[in-house]
Amino acid sequence: MATKEQIQDPMIDTRTGEYAVIAPGQSFRSVTNKIAGVVLTSHTPMGWFGGLALAGCFVCMLTVALTWLFLKGVGIWGITIPGAWGFAIINFVWWIGIGHAGTLISAILLLFKQGWRNSINRFAEAMTIFAVVCAGMFPLIHVGRPWLAYWLFPYPNTMNVWPQFRSPLCWDVFAVSTYATISVVFWYIGMVPDFGTLRDQAKHPLVKYAYGLISLGWRGSTRHWIRYETASLLLAGLSTPLVLSVHTVISFDFAVAALPGWHTTIFPPYFVAGAIYSGFAMVLTLAIPIRKFYHMEELVTLRHLDNMAKVMLGTGLIVCYGYGMEVFMAWYSASHWEFFMMWNRMFGPMGWAYWILIATNLAIPLTTLWSRKLRVNVAYLFVLSFIVNTGMWFERFVIVVTSLYRDYLPSSWGTYRATRWDYAIYVGTLGLFTFLFFLFVRLAPMIPMSEIRMMLPQTKVTPSGHTADITSEESA
Repeated sequence: MATKEQIQDPMIDTRTGEYAVIAPGQSFRSVTNKIAGVVLTSHTPMGWFGGLALAGCFVCMLTVALTWLFLKGVGIWGITIPGAWGFAIINFVWWIGIGHAGTLISAILLLFKQGWRNSINRFAEAMTIFAVVCAGMFPLIHVGRPWLAYWLFPYPNTMNVWPQFRSPLCWDVFAVSTYATISVVFWYIGMVPDFGTLRDQAKHPLVKYAYGLISLGWRGSTRHWIRYETASLLLAGLSTPLVLSVHTVISFDFAVAALPGWHTTIFPPYFVAGAIYSGFAMVLTLAIPIRKFYHMEELVTLRHLDNMAKVMLGTGLIVCYGYGMEVFMAWYSASHWEFFMMWNRMFGPMGWAYWILIATNLAIPLTTLWSRKLRVNVAYLFVLSFIVNTGMWFERFVIVVTSLYRDYLPSSWGTYRATRWDYAIYVGTLGLFTFLFFLFVRLAPMIPMSEIRMMLPQTKVTPSGHTADITSEESA
């Protein structure tokens, strides 16, 4: 039952005690003006230019690092034998994981008719696409000869030289390319009604023409809406298996290897859970500044932050179970190699990375997210999102590096130290991701206007008849 203090808060439902998905008092006009105004304004905030310029500097650093890599080769990285997999694979898996929350919010929550997804699904989908862009470069550059990347595709050729379909690298190509294609189509189809609104709201002829071109002739007719809803459901049905399959295939990069620390069947489920865990942390990283900077607190409410924190808590517990099973099976298998790998992972020269992982992925989030006060504490969630994404990056570091640098032969033991070029490429991808996101926020509606308008009380049917707002989209 709601307390007296909660009843006085207009953002809390007096019947359930839950925070409202949309602030009361919203109308078709206010929703349209608030979201479309960010895109159609002629006065771009200086903060946006500052953020874009800073991100652009990191993109320039990425360009320099990649140019030097192509000129000198992968020897500029810190990869050694036996630690032949370094930052490239770590960052590839991390970026793919970041993109999982967008697909889950778009597809699975749509199929389960979770209305709270509507305020965050658009920029979560954008996050997915930009994360895949950052991830997609690593399989190309880490093989050493990126100009021969087309060999990974089963194209017809006269020499009948086909890819090695038993290689996880080929599985990655098919999984990631399919994931990227479906995500882009789903993202674009969802924006078509909003592009039609921007076309109708735009004043400048060139802007009106541009949005009219990409709105595909949208007029909001019944036929258009039927086709739109059908396409959305079909794409959601296609995307749902991808949430589970893509990171499962990525985990096969490790699980199919006969190597202690990698050869384990727990990888697929806990890689998927970890991807959703880090993906929702990145959604929080993006949503919290956006709602503050653009004053979207009435549309991206504490209900959204609370629900995302709950999803993080659930997937974090699955990740915790995966870590526990790794330790248990290393002991239960009675394998000297597995036991030594786990002991070395915890107490070896790089044991510090393992304990950072435990602290940032398990100890801090899973002991605090049980508290509702902390789940709706905006500042805490923003800091926690960085902590979780740091922990998930260290998870990939621990899996890749500490399973490789001490193998079966003590005579070949080595270590791994990333070079400045490793860090430059990683930080550069962060800049590329941020740069693309800044452009998206300025040029496309970050929140789906059509879906938010359908959630307003004015669209609901009551026993005394409909109470639809008479304000039309054109006059809004």
